[in-house]
Amino acid sequence: MSVFSEVVQAVPVAVFKLTQDFNNDQDPNKVNLGVGAYRTDEGKPWVLPVVKKVEKVIAHDDRLNHEYLPILGLPDFRASASKIALGEDILSPLQVGAVQCLGGTGALKIGAEFLRRFHNGSNNTKTPVYVSSPTWENHNAVFASAGFEDVRSYKYWDAENRGLDLAGFLGDLETCPENSIFVLHACAHNPTGTDPTQEQWMKIAEVMMRRRLFVFFDSAYQGFASGSLEKDAWAIRYFVSLGFEMFCAQSFSKNFGLYNERVGNLTIVARDADNLQRVLSQMEKIVRTTWSNPPSQGARLVALTLTSPQLFDECGRINMCGLTTKNIDYVAQSIHLAVTSVQ
Repeated sequence: MSVFSEVVQAVPVAVFKLTQDFNNDQDPNKVNLGVGAYRTDEGKPWVLPVVKKVEKVIAHDDRLNHEYLPILGLPDFRASASKIALGEDILSPLQVGAVQCLGGTGALKIGAEFLRRFHNGSNNTKTPVYVSSPTWENHNAVFASAGFEDVRSYKYWDAENRGLDLAGFLGDLETCPENSIFVLHACAHNPTGTDPTQEQWMKIAEVMMRRRLFVFFDSAYQGFASGSLEKDAWAIRYFVSLGFEMFCAQSFSKNFGLYNERVGNLTIVARDADNLQRVLSQMEKIVRTTWSNPPSQGARLVALTLTSPQLFDECGRINMCGLTTKNIDYVAQSIHLAVTSVQ
């Protein structure tokens, strides 16, 4: 008998199973709206021109090598990534730190591991973690796998009125236990696409500050909701301006098209330099036993682009989720039919 004979077959990961089903589908009109990925007008993978340009710069830079990076990651990447989330001069550099992570998922994971160890007491697995209803399916799993035993949902989507359930959201903020952790979508809420207005964010922040709730932003789509990096970071920057200590997980898979490079950042906002340095010291310990040391290629691509005004201006969104000039009418008609037929 095999030592693995008691292993139960796991359910396939839904989004990747959907891609497999799409590839196997023979319908000539098929369109993959699952994974948000850049595509050509022929539906083929598309690499941003600025990414290709920076790849050539890196390839021809004889100063670069394959030595280990610092445990927390490439300094230029961490600084520039945090900067686009927090903005210019919003905080003292002594209050902001970061950890280069393996994508946005890695940033959530490292943050969750830290919070389970140090937030609301030592190794408190009972602290409630709240995720929106609905949310990206991996949110629940990431916090559960970090050891949190109480992952709950907070009200978000109002199905009847097709919008944000602000009253329900605020109600859950008011009644949850103090020190609860709330995972907030910074913009382009996944999967509803509905974000709070600035006035609604102000109400959310007021309750969270008063009730001592921990803010954990997930920013996977900065630049996609409004087309502006600044507007899409408004909620993050507003919370920071109020004095919140918080985490922000950032992903560059979508806005740079670097899906398999796994480029993520965990931005940490602390009250002062002393608190920040102690947090980062523990982050090093967590990273060391997780992936030990991060990869450099994707981080260099992002850092070089963000720190060069010329390259930064060339970076932009073109096409997402398989939509092309050839299928957009078909997709629009299909969405209209589905939405207007909902019972």
